[in-house]
Amino acid sequence: MIDIDPNSSGLPGIEQLRTIVGAVMTVGLILSVLALIVSAIVWAYGSNSSNPHLAGRGKTGLLISCGAAVICGAAVALVNFGWSVGQQV
Repeated sequence: MIDIDPNSSGLPGIEQLRTIVGAVMTVGLILSVLALIVSAIVWAYGSNSSNPHLAGRGKTGLLISCGAAVICGAAVALVNFGWSVGQQV
């Protein structure tokens, strides 16, 4: 039986890489909030100007930005879940 676990000290720069990944996740969350605000404005403008295409694009952008925020926020939990399922196979 082979027993392999993640090695956090095997390569130089692992801690810096963790810092970079954390910063990228933060930027992703900030951009998701920005996209949510812009999409809400587009939806409101489209609704008030009787433009159903623009309002629909705003709704779509709102859903996509919420999904992106969920994925950015839950990325670590998703990877840990996949790791634990993979270890059971």
